[in-house]
Amino acid sequence: MHTINGDFMYYYFNLFLINSFLGFLFETSLKTFFFPDMHNGILFGPWIPVYGFGAVIICLVFRFIFKNFKVCRLWKTVILFFSVFLLLSFLEWVGGMLIETIFHKEFWNYRNQKYNLGPYISLGMSLLWGGMSLLFVYVILPLEEKIIKKIPRFFTVFVFFFLLLDCLFTYFLVS
Repeated sequence: MHTINGDFMYYYFNLFLINSFLGFLFETSLKTFFFPDMHNGILFGPWIPVYGFGAVIICLVFRFIFKNFKVCRLWKTVILFFSVFLLLSFLEWVGGMLIETIFHKEFWNYRNQKYNLGPYISLGMSLLWGGMSLLFVYVILPLEEKIIKKIPRFFTVFVFFFLLLDCLFTYFLVS
């Protein structure tokens, strides 16, 4: 299991920031190469917070399951997959509803996908999030933990204030 020494909030906030940035790069690539009409984030800065929240949720669920469940690694992985499948589907629904409520915009819509549950959840995307969570836990997270250990605290504080300003500007200028 992956552990990291240091402050709990520092670790999870940096995990949030890194994955918000990676989400921005991922969606910008999708928009650039495949879906030019796609909306990819509402903040002005280079981050998409839903990816950061997703990474934190995955990490917390992963640690809880692997610490507390007394079953073999395969079953822990299956439990992780379905737990994240449900939690990230809920996060996607909440994110879509908040964007629609606060900014009166719809950034994604799964109404045309088979087995959708309203505009913001579909079976295909939920399965993708579950699968991607396993890639995240077993490949990406160990690499990110090495990076997080090297991030100076002053940089984390600086980026926190920059993100906070970005959220305030977005709320007052876009909504």
